[in-house]
Amino acid sequence: MTVPTIGKVGLWSLEMRFGDKALSSAAGEELDALGYGAVWIPGGIDDGAPADVERLLAATSRMTIATGILNIWKHDPAQLAAWFDGLPDGAKARTLLGLGISHGPLIGEKWGKPLEVTSAFLDGLFTAGMPRDNLCLAALGPKMIALSGERTAGAHPYLVTPEHTAAARAILGAGPLLAPEQGVILEPDPARARELAVAALANYARLPNYRNNWLRLGFSEAEIDSLDDRLLDALFAIGSTENVARRVQAHLDAGADHVCLQVIAGPQGAAFDTLLPHWRDLAQALL
Repeated sequence: MTVPTIGKVGLWSLEMRFGDKALSSAAGEELDALGYGAVWIPGGIDDGAPADVERLLAATSRMTIATGILNIWKHDPAQLAAWFDGLPDGAKARTLLGLGISHGPLIGEKWGKPLEVTSAFLDGLFTAGMPRDNLCLAALGPKMIALSGERTAGAHPYLVTPEHTAAARAILGAGPLLAPEQGVILEPDPARARELAVAALANYARLPNYRNNWLRLGFSEAEIDSLDDRLLDALFAIGSTENVARRVQAHLDAGADHVCLQVIAGPQGAAFDTLLPHWRDLAQALL
């Protein structure tokens, strides 16, 4: 098999998985028609994401449905490979499973060394017949980025900057997929935009994987603790679609193959009537 075609721009959306199923499927049909290359949905603490992948595959005809990410602690590799094998060939060609190790504070006592646990999970998938081209890894640190290029289609970094993209491409070299997530806040009022950014980032700032990555990128502990404007401006494209276009281009210039945009428009689980106008505006500006 070959790596699913995902184009240069996609969407990353909590709502497309956890929102109203009928509205999500209808939105997927429209996003497909608008020309997005992929829709990325989260895995999370449960193991139900594959069912939502199937639902969105059925609602669309062209774009790839990707996961960002399936928590490998919540899935059995043989069962996941068997699920994929049961998809029709056309659906397999549009499915990209992003896998991730999650975070020690969320997993608890079961937590193990990320590289070893991830490698063992991949061993199980490959033994069960899962094709590597339909897999990618959530990867922030250099070793996990390298592993993503060696054993899967590539890397899906989350909450990163174009500078991280450049460093990741240098590690991956030419060829492997690099598909960073990029937060987007299409809010013209700076104070309100900051409120949205702080609310979106607060929980992530407590997790060591993200903190360590931001420290590697040159941010200080104090900037992370206070959610300083410099950090927010680096992680989110704020304001206009023109600002978003410039940030997408910065990632592409730094070596990204694909940028998945996560629109932050309110509390987690924003309504589709709030999100769809933003998704349409971004499609007009970028596709």
